Amino acid sequence: MWAERARLATRTVGEILITLGVTLFLFCAYQLFYTNVVADDAMRAEVSDLHKQWAVQTPAPRTAVPKTPGPFDSADSQGRAGAAFAILHIPRLGDKSIPVVEGTSLDLLSRGVGHYKDSVRPGRVGNFAVAGHRKTHGEPFRYLDEMRAGDLIVVETADTWYTYRTDRDPFIVDPTDLAVVAPVPDHPGRKPTQALITLTTCNPWWASTERMIVTGTLVAQQPRSKGTPPALTVNAPKFQ
Repeated sequence: MWAERARLATRTVGEILITLGVTLFLFCAYQLFYTNVVADDAMRAEVSDLHKQWAVQTPAPRTAVPKTPGPFDSADSQGRAGAAFAILHIPRLGDKSIPVVEGTSLDLLSRGVGHYKDSVRPGRVGNFAVAGHRKTHGEPFRYLDEMRAGDLIVVETADTWYTYRTDRDPFIVDPTDLAVVAPVPDHPGRKPTQALITLTTCNPWWASTERMIVTGTLVAQQPRSKGTPPALTVNAPKFQ
């Protein structure tokens, strides 16, 4: 009788462990692969919707970088949480078009990279700061560590292409260091005089104990009506 109970208990425990193993495997497969499939589809849809939206509107052209930061206007976004308003291109990391959405919550980062709501819009004097995943959910910043000083980053909006040049190789900060997304990075409270960009992501892979940072300065801009900017037509190392 006791032997029978022991066998039953052993079999039950074994079945539970197998079930837990299968569940863990399916969860890992979901995180590793399926979230990327879903996120890639969502990003492509966002980019397509933006291009369609921009094709039917006639935003006022910008001929110079605005001298002061300002709120979003109809050419970029209404500033609504979750609204896509720009497209990020990073030649060093490949030819993926990455939508920029307003906000940095985890659900929004599954649709692209998220714009820090208190940072300026593309091309403006100040710091245009965005966050993105390195692993899962489309992992737009998977190879951000491969960026190097001098690499170009292009931001496409309804009417303008903005090209930034990275100032330095990627660097690491504590996850609580919010000064990197200040109008003048690392100098909270200082008045900005340049149009900057900051890319942030978790480090290392599968953890968030650190933040990896890439910074750059605006070096060129041109109307979308003039075609693709030189930064996207020059061959650059690609990491897929």
